[in-house]
Amino acid sequence: MSTFDEREKGFEKKFAHDEELKFKAEARRNKMIAEWAAEKLGVASADVEAYVKAVRRADFEEAGDEDVVRKISSDFADKGVAISDDEIRRKSQEFLARAVAEINQG
Repeated sequence: MSTFDEREKGFEKKFAHDEELKFKAEARRNKMIAEWAAEKLGVASADVEAYVKAVRRADFEEAGDEDVVRKISSDFADKGVAISDDEIRRKSQEFLARAVAEINQG
């Protein structure tokens, strides 16, 4: 195997590893933001896990985070919770940073 082939395989492994970490961080972030939103919505503790699953499902609607923001924003509007989309996005970024830190700590 040539040096080029070895380097290419190394890049492929790093890319796969980075994508796995990104997926884990986003999944953890989605759980955190769903739990935060559930609290704001007054979701009963027995129903929080179902709400977390609903938010995670929403994340698969399209690439990026706007599908999660839209889901939570819609739920807030339905319940009359006055939290803006910008605040949801700020919390999402905060939770993503926390999720990345937790994953990096091992």
